[in-house]
Amino acid sequence: MQDAFLVALEQSRKRFAMSVYGYVVMPEHVHLLVSEPAGKPLSRFIQMLKTRVSIEAKEKGEREAGKMPFWQARYFDHNVRNEEGFVAQLRYIHRNPVKRGLCAKAEDWAWSSFRAWALGEAGVVEVESELFAARRAAGKMRAPLIEARRLSEPPNDS
Repeated sequence: MQDAFLVALEQSRKRFAMSVYGYVVMPEHVHLLVSEPAGKPLSRFIQMLKTRVSIEAKEKGEREAGKMPFWQARYFDHNVRNEEGFVAQLRYIHRNPVKRGLCAKAEDWAWSSFRAWALGEAGVVEVESELFAARRAAGKMRAPLIEARRLSEPPNDS
């Protein structure tokens, strides 16, 4: 259901015209770092997201009658007030699968925004990272964006 969640997250992000800054889909919960939806309460976004994923789960037979519900009845939110808090939340989100022992490195977890931030990879969900913002700005100016290689990458002088 992780992949179905990501599709639903992207559909909901577009519908509510909001930004997704970070996410991780864990086996029994998710963490999201998102902007407020334009002109609507966050609860409406969460409701739509839960509905889309629940319908997909039902269609795939992931949750059967009488078994544990796919979603908890409520979600918990936390306001991020400054850049320090933003970075702390994003790090927490990206380190969650490693901390839980689900993978050795954050980049190994496929259902996370880590690779978008660290490697600039585009995934199912459009992640509002510094690199994607720079790419979008360069595209509007019709200018090429020159991206630096990671320092650990050897030069390609072939």
